[in-house]
Amino acid sequence: MQKRRVVVTGLGMVSPIGNSINEVWDNLLHGVSGVGAVSRFDASSMTIQIAAEVKNFVVADWMPPKEIRRSDKFIHYGLAAAKMALADADLVIDASNAERVGVNMGSGTGGLQMIEDNIREMIAKGPKRISPFFVPGAIINMVAGMISIQFGAKGPNMSMVSSCATSAHCIGDAGRVIEYGDADVMIAGGAEAPISMTGIGGFSALKALSQRNDDPTTASRPFDQDRDGFVLGEGAGVLILEEYEHAKKRGARIYAELAGMGMSSDASHITAPDMDGPRRAIHAALRNAGANANDVNYVNAHGTSTPLGDVNETTAIKAALGDHAYKVAVNATKSMHGHLLGAAGGIEAVITTLAIHHQVSPPTMNIFNQDPACDLDYVAQSGRDMKIDLALSNSFGFGGTNAVLAFRKLN
Repeated sequence: MQKRRVVVTGLGMVSPIGNSINEVWDNLLHGVSGVGAVSRFDASSMTIQIAAEVKNFVVADWMPPKEIRRSDKFIHYGLAAAKMALADADLVIDASNAERVGVNMGSGTGGLQMIEDNIREMIAKGPKRISPFFVPGAIINMVAGMISIQFGAKGPNMSMVSSCATSAHCIGDAGRVIEYGDADVMIAGGAEAPISMTGIGGFSALKALSQRNDDPTTASRPFDQDRDGFVLGEGAGVLILEEYEHAKKRGARIYAELAGMGMSSDASHITAPDMDGPRRAIHAALRNAGANANDVNYVNAHGTSTPLGDVNETTAIKAALGDHAYKVAVNATKSMHGHLLGAAGGIEAVITTLAIHHQVSPPTMNIFNQDPACDLDYVAQSGRDMKIDLALSNSFGFGGTNAVLAFRKLN
């Protein structure tokens, strides 16, 4: 069977640097940071007091009050981003196409705040005070379920969980659902809302977070010698994936083609990175896209700002692309929006698609003293107009799980 082509026709995002595609893109090009002091709760007793919070998001604009109370923030963000993406694609789901439209949306942690709230209530007043909406409002697959219900999408409905590679796996797998003819359209990406006492406390205990409480806007420093960890972020990124002929027939605007996905496992350690796993995932993505290393122009790096991770990714890119790696723009937008865990691959896939669409690489901010071990072109401090025909978006997660998406400019 000939593989059906998959294209991107709609984009949606809720993020620390904006809640619309135009706002996000403008802030990216201007190097605007979404990191600041935690405002969601009193973090004064915590070691880490900064995060990349979503701002100016009015959930009532996207959901009825009853549904808001019954669901966690990660569902709010995912539903809003999906609605934006469908509107951007100018796609209406009705009886004529509902069974051919599916959803694959995941999350790394799910409803942490809802879990916290119900545990506090249970400890204080007993188990009978647990909300009947606790389980459906907090479990990870309900972001996909709620999107399906909200828009009447009756095709495949899935939710993948693979730590910080979640969204990339969701997008790549959604593309394969279309390739093999099980749907014509997929709503794909991820959503995350981990900024709670448990979320920050847990990653702080792992020594994974930046401790620059006094300098939040420059705390995320991918590939900088003085990086000291990532900044926890929240939000959602959604792509509308569509079979190429289906998109052409309805006259849809096409941002880019989802050309391939590569997956691998380090099979070595739950948190410490291993270069060979990401290298193999990059090779697999290129093979799936029918492309060579020399075809790559741009990489949206996982680039978390962790001491081990950034060197490991740099080494993997060089091992996968050879000498051509030094001719590629490698960009880490987490320097502005922080690390959205399971939603990171979603918003970074959106950004990668926009980079191809506009033929511009956003900057990597906060490289003040580039690590000699990180010796690639990271587009430091200011964006760059450039030719981007083939781009990669890297996502690597705890447990050694790796996913790389390949996007191509449609000719």
